[in-house]
Amino acid sequence: MSVGGTAHAGPRRSRTVWIAGDSTAAQKYAPAAPETGWGMALPFLLRRGLGVANHAVNGRSSKSFVDEGRLDAMLAGVRPGDLLVVQFAHNDEKADDPSRYTEPWTTYQQYLRLYLDGARARGARPVLATPVERRRFDAEGRAVPSHGEYPEAMRALARQERVALLDVQALSLALWQELGPEATRTYFNWTGTKQDNTHFSPTGAIAVARLVARELLRTRVLAPHDVRRLDEEIPPSWITWPEAAA
Repeated sequence: MSVGGTAHAGPRRSRTVWIAGDSTAAQKYAPAAPETGWGMALPFLLRRGLGVANHAVNGRSSKSFVDEGRLDAMLAGVRPGDLLVVQFAHNDEKADDPSRYTEPWTTYQQYLRLYLDGARARGARPVLATPVERRRFDAEGRAVPSHGEYPEAMRALARQERVALLDVQALSLALWQELGPEATRTYFNWTGTKQDNTHFSPTGAIAVARLVARELLRTRVLAPHDVRRLDEEIPPSWITWPEAAA
């Protein structure tokens, strides 16, 4: 009860979309340009006031992100009502690296549960996103999946834990198939000196971020007023690469 007047609610705190992931989502800096993580493009598809905190880091797996203390550091900033989008697998697949490798149906799911439990403990909503596909085509020009059993293991975990699933793997594979081997080059980090079929150009990052935003809407994690420009052209020139902090 207030004393000497009427109590007023404080201003509503803006929600934040937190991203835990690897280099396909991560913020890139000037030396890496034009390589672009899809997390860099996501703010252009969300309403003003819905912030994005991109904690994805190059080379990390669901395991190494936790083991390095990155999950704990991120969760320290998470607040009730926030969203935590989790996308890993590219580096979990590296069986020759014990610091990063996880097995799809055991340790991968076990580490992912740490993200789900951590978000829930902070009053935030966890969201799982299957790993975006690499640019791989067979001799007949068919887009080929590259993530083995990891996407299905994540789908199964989402069902078990009753959390929203953004099926970026299936959607990106279909998009690469639709575009074909030649057109997809402009979506990936192909330059005069590099043919990178894992990381994105600004065009590709925008396309993948659009898949993420549409899935957030489809799964009702976000409401229609939370998203924007889903069917509008977003100029690649909007992407910028800041100087890395010293």
